[in-house]
Amino acid sequence: MKISNESIIEMYTKMLKIRQFETRAMNLFAEGQIPGFVHLYIGEEAVATGACSNLKEDDYITSTHRGHGHIIAKGGDLNFMMAELFGRETGYCKGKGGSMHIADATKGILGANGIVGAGQNIAVGAGLAAQYKGTDQVCVCFFGDGATNQSTFHEGLNLASIWKLPVVFVCENNGYGISLSQAKHQSVTDISVRAVSYNIPGVTVDGNDVFAVYEAVGEAVVRARKGQGPSLIECKTYRWRGHFEGDPTTYRPAGELEQWKKKDPLPRMEKYVFENNVMTKEEVEKLKDDVDKMVEDAVNFALESKKPSMSSAVEDVYTDIVEEARLR
Repeated sequence: MKISNESIIEMYTKMLKIRQFETRAMNLFAEGQIPGFVHLYIGEEAVATGACSNLKEDDYITSTHRGHGHIIAKGGDLNFMMAELFGRETGYCKGKGGSMHIADATKGILGANGIVGAGQNIAVGAGLAAQYKGTDQVCVCFFGDGATNQSTFHEGLNLASIWKLPVVFVCENNGYGISLSQAKHQSVTDISVRAVSYNIPGVTVDGNDVFAVYEAVGEAVVRARKGQGPSLIECKTYRWRGHFEGDPTTYRPAGELEQWKKKDPLPRMEKYVFENNVMTKEEVEKLKDDVDKMVEDAVNFALESKKPSMSSAVEDVYTDIVEEARLR
């Protein structure tokens, strides 16, 4: 697998952006500045980065309630994201969606989703649209291990397989469906074996190794662009924080988090860039400072933005198409 130094630096930058954005969101939520719920992606940065680094701007992704990392990896604007978390009118959804519902159709981001397993059938729809239009677009569908027990997972993989749709199903197996470990909610160890039921490729990779994710998803993307149908990629990873901010995580065995922190994807990436002379230590430190500034600028942008007006609550409820049809 040959990746240019430019691409490696871009991938490392995305991982740093995700980590710092999420760390800042964690602290802001603890201070009571961010309303609603927040589900953080800390520890899983390699999955979103490795997967989305294979995509073009007009390719699609579907996301989850833990979606900040996916959106940043696909090119989401930190300012608009942070403003949405703060519930400000300059946010991606004008402050109405919050953390779990960020979307940007201009970048192919079809939306984070608070409903477990809701993304699979949306991804199938995106894949069907691309096939119908005759483009070479693909859709990467992110979901957790718990979502693979939902009917939508089986419906989505079945239809995508039958119709040979350009969809790459990426399971972020972080070991827990809310507070229930995978060992207690499934009899299989590797979720990728479920691909056999739909006669599609299924592979399990180290989700904390950005290059392993990049290579596996890359092969699936190439296959999808050729019209050869979907694939299931399982990325074994771990969320450092609880299911949501405030979750006491009493269900975790003692020492489990500490063991996974030893597999932190960011130091692994940093070690790679040093050993392969991609960046110097000085360049890495400057990059970290630059990313820190981007995130702080995003926080300031959010704080300086207005809250939505009361009248805006009834705006954007219906699309223009529906409204025009009503008037006719």
